[in-house]
Formats: sequence, structure tokens, C-alpha cells
Amino acid sequence: MALRPYPFSAVVGMPDLRLALVLSAISPAVGGVLVRGEKGTAKSTMVRALAGLLPGVDVVDGCRFSCDPADPDPACPDGPHPDGAPGHRRPARLVELPVGAAEDRVVGSLDLERALGDGVTDFQPGLLAGAHRGLLYVDEVNLLHDHLVDTLLDAAAMGRATIEREGVSVSHAARFVLIGTMNPEEGELRPQLLDRFGLTVEVSSSREPAERMEIVRRRLAYEADPEGFAGGYADDERRLAADIDAARRRLPSVRLTDDALRQIAEVCAAFEVDGMRADIVTARTAVAHAAWAGRDSVTTDDVRVAARLALPHRRRRNPFDAPGIDSEELEQALRDAEPPDPVPPDDGPDGPDGPGSGGPAPGEGEDPGTGDADRGHGDADRGHGDADGGHGDADGGHGDADGGHGGAGERRQVGAGRPYRARLFTVGGTGMGARGRRSRAETDSGRTVGVRPHGDRGSGAPHLPATVRAAAPHQRARGRRGPGLVLRPGDLRYARREGKEGNLVLFCVDASGSMGARARMREVKSAVLSLLLDAYQRRDKVGLVTFRGREAEVALPPTISVDAAAARLESLPTGGRTPLAEGLLRAAEVLRVEALRDPRRRPLLVVVTDGRATSGNDAVARSHAAADLLAATGVTSVVMDCESGRMRLGLAATLARRLGGEHVPLGEVAADALAHEVKRRAA
Repeated sequence: MALRPYPFSAVVGMPDLRLALVLSAISPAVGGVLVRGEKGTAKSTMVRALAGLLPGVDVVDGCRFSCDPADPDPACPDGPHPDGAPGHRRPARLVELPVGAAEDRVVGSLDLERALGDGVTDFQPGLLAGAHRGLLYVDEVNLLHDHLVDTLLDAAAMGRATIEREGVSVSHAARFVLIGTMNPEEGELRPQLLDRFGLTVEVSSSREPAERMEIVRRRLAYEADPEGFAGGYADDERRLAADIDAARRRLPSVRLTDDALRQIAEVCAAFEVDGMRADIVTARTAVAHAAWAGRDSVTTDDVRVAARLALPHRRRRNPFDAPGIDSEELEQALRDAEPPDPVPPDDGPDGPDGPGSGGPAPGEGEDPGTGDADRGHGDADRGHGDADGGHGDADGGHGDADGGHGGAGERRQVGAGRPYRARLFTVGGTGMGARGRRSRAETDSGRTVGVRPHGDRGSGAPHLPATVRAAAPHQRARGRRGPGLVLRPGDLRYARREGKEGNLVLFCVDASGSMGARARMREVKSAVLSLLLDAYQRRDKVGLVTFRGREAEVALPPTISVDAAAARLESLPTGGRTPLAEGLLRAAEVLRVEALRDPRRRPLLVVVTDGRATSGNDAVARSHAAADLLAATGVTSVVMDCESGRMRLGLAATLARRLGGEHVPLGEVAADALAHEVKRRAA
């Protein structure tokens, strides 16, 4: 017997998540909820509990696609269903999509052999069909392949799922509430995919001891007696389910007035969100909140709640911005969007030009100017800080000459400058790793470059022309009669396609005193940040190894969270001698372990250094030996040369030759810098 789910009403705290889930249940057109938060915050518990609050659905007997007897889908693969088809009532389903699910498992699959041989469309429904008129829950949605997330969001937006295989097409209704959860530490979704989720909620564990005690108390009680614990909240659950059902029935009659619509438009414009989806989702959410509150029309409070849930993830201007919305900015935008007070008809003292006109009173409007002045003063202060920083450069330069005389205990922290478009570095050969946009690889999409025989299916779909060519010579021997085609399993051929893969980009960064001059380290961090942005766009995994003083450390184990790498880079301190050999050996160990964990993802090692080795006995010889060891593994390497000044030793170029990698001066990391250099040499 399955364990009874934890009651929704028994969850402690998290009012925003509770409200967002309820609003999505009331109006699936909102577009679902993305729940962001650290592990162990009851995200999955609340989602699973929500399914028990949804009203049951009437379905046609024997229909695998949950058609409503009162309004069946005309294109249902199990149809057409006659008018008055017998049906039954069942609870709304919660369908969970596993992270490793293949596309056929999600959208369904076609039996190509039966389609070609017998002319029969044999469609096996997938998870989207099972979730129709219920909930589709995707835990760790940020770990799914982007094309699967696209498929889910397309189905959620269109209300239909379509599968096509070699000219055979099947479509069915797929209307469901989509809920995804993710831990931001494990990587972000692309902004384009974030925008497709209707609402987003940030959750975190409570810091209040009393609340934490109550959470533990209830969880232990539930684990000791699930039935008894759930029974204690049965009345609360019934009332909540009844309220959701009543709000669903009230939803079509809620009015979205022009004043409310103007507020929504002005708030979305004030927050500079891209596109119109934000306005539409905010409007739908405001209507759902009004229905939940029992109102017949949308009010400012409904718009406020909707904006708080629908806009945070749409404000990100670059991948390293954290989602969020400032409550004071929201209140100001709502005040600015309020309709003006009615103007009296006369032109007296209280008329349009009088003090009672609602315009700014004398002296009003000066605060914004003062605020600008204050902000300008802050800029001046920052400029003064840069001047001090310039003085620090001189000190840093002196430290370089000493080879990091300050020792490992001296820790200076320098921020990065603005990122730019970095040039592309790739791994040679053809891989078979995770879908991405960096290096060439065999994938399940892309251009067809050949076929595989039966028994070597790989991840490709059946290739119709090759299958027909394989079967054609055997038709007489198989006793074919009429225009049909007699197929055998051995005839099937599968497409071999070539696309792009994501790689593991491991940064090995010299943080010693020789790199510690403020201007140089800022330039180094800007270059690495630009490469991190490039890795984010190309769906790479990233890691960060740093070395300074006498040792190296793994500042960030390999992860798909480029945001985490950017944060670690920003806070990276510098100082001390240069243990280059230790840095290279630590990078080699990280690559060895990661090859066991994720063998299909090929690595790209980016060593950021001026090539000096000053820590320990025989530092230079040991660094050369470590480079030779890395080269023997065959890893693709890039050495970003950070040496500056008139007298250059060329140590980074020597390191690149030993690694068998590419040598790139720091100033040539930018894509436009490379194009400029090519033009200069051509001239």
C-alpha cells in the first residue's frame, strides 16, 4: 500500500509557495510554477500534496488520453468518441518526470515497423498524456536537457502534444499544471526557459528556532503514523479543496478592468521586462488571485501579488543576475500606475490649474533630483576608491617584483570588470556527450551524417529511407502480397546525426602575488568571467581550481552552476608565491575523478597564469613534469598568458607547448580582439 502523502495544510511556513501552487491549480493558464530553493526545503512535499486538493475529473472509459465525456478531443488517438460515451470519475493525477527520461518517454512513441508494414498508427502515450487534466511535476528541472524542457513548456503553453516520426504525426490534448523544482546551486535555466514558466518562488529553510522545531515535530509524527497524522488534517484539506474548486468556478466571471490592466502594463514596463509574456501572465495571475479572494474584479492587491510572483525571474539582465524584485520599487510602480483623481468641472481655485488639481505641490519633485545628486556623489566616492585602487596597483606591482614576498597570508581581493564576448575554444575530434553548443559530437539531433544498422541504435531515431532500402531486396523472399512492405527487425536503420556537445571547462587560475596587481587581476577576472558566460551559453559544466602560496585548492567542483563559479571568482583572493606544479596536479586529479563520474563529457582545461613557478624546491622542473603528465592524458588545453610589461619571459608559452595546448595572450581572449589581429596581419 502506497504511503499517504503529507498533507498540504500541514506544511509550516512558505506562504508564497503555497499561494503560487494554489493559483496555478485554480488557473492552469498561468503557466505553472518554478520553485527555486536549497535542498531539504519541502519543495517536493508540497507539490505532491497539492495533487490531493484538485477536484476529480470525468474521463471516457478506456481512453488512454483522459478525454472528458462532455467534451472529448476530436483528434484523440483513441477516438473519435461518440456523444454520450460512457465514463467514470477518477482523482486528478500527479505525473512525475524523471531527470533521465528520454524524449519518447515524455511525448510518446510510434511503432515505425507497424506503420510501414501494416499501415497502422500504433502510438504509445507518454508522460504528457498521463498528465492531461492533472499535474506534471519535474524535480530538478534545470538538469533536464534543454530540448525536453522546450517540449514540456510548448505542450503546457499550447495544451497539445505532438509527436512526429518520419512523416507519421500524432497529436493529443495535454493540458496540465506544470510545476518544476530546482536547486540553483546545481545550475540555472536559460533565461528563455525561465520566461516560459508562469510564476517563480524562492524558498529557503526557516531561521526561526520555534518554526524549525515545529517542522521537525510534524515530520516525525507523520513518519511514525502517516494515516493518523493525515487524518488529523483531513478537515483542513477538505476545506482547502472546496475553496480551490469554488475559485475555479468563479474564475470565468472575474473582471479585469481597464484600470487594473493599466497598472499591470505600467508595472511591467517599469521593471523593463522583455516581451509581452510578463504582462499576460501577470494579468492571468491577478484574475486567479481575485477569484481565490472571492472578488468579482481585479484590485491593486491582486496586481501586487501577481507581480511579486510573475516578474522576479523575468528581470534577469544577464546570466549572473539573481532573480528578484524589490518591494519598494513595486510599490512605487503601483502608485505611479494608479488612475488620477477626477478633475472638478470648474476652473476655480480647485480647478485644473489650482493647488487641488492633484499635481505636485510646491517643493515636490525635488527629492528625485536630490536622490540623483546623492547617487552622483556615490559615483564620485567610487571614483575616489578607484584612485585609491590605482595606488594599490603600485603596491601590487612592487609585490610582483618580490615574487609575492607577502606570503600566503596576504590576501587581496579584486573585483572583475565587465564581461565581453569571448572567442570560442573547442575540444577536437567528435564526442558523444551531453547536448550543448561547443564541440562537435554525435547527438540525437542535428544534420544526418549516416546510418547505423539494427543493434546499434544509439540515441538516433529510425531512418526511413535507409530502412526501406534495407528491406526492399527481401520482399519477394518474404512473400509480399500487394502494395505493403514486409519488414523484419533487422531491416531497421537508425539515423546517425552530428551536432554540438557541452564540455567540462575546468579553469586553473593562478592567484599568487605575481598575478596580484589590481589592474591585471581585474583584467584576468574579466576574461575568465567572459569565458564563464560563454560556457553558460554553450551548456558546459564548469569547475575552478586556484593556486597560491604553497598549495592548490578546488574552489568549485565541476558543476553546471555557472553562477556559482562567477561568485567564487569574484571573491577570489590573491597573494603569495606561485605553486604552479600543485595547481596543475590538482587540475589533473579533478579531471580524473570527473572522467569516472561523467565519462561522456569531454574536458577543456583553461590555465590562467603568467607561467611563473616560485614555490618549493625545483619549482620550474616540477611544473614541467606536471604539464607533461597532463599532456599524456590527451586533455585539450588552453594557456591564457597573463604576463605583462616590456620584459617578458615567455614562460606561459613554454607551458602551453608542454601541455600540447593553445597559447592565448590575455588581450586576445575577446572575440573582436582576435578578429582585429587577423585583419592586422592580413594587411
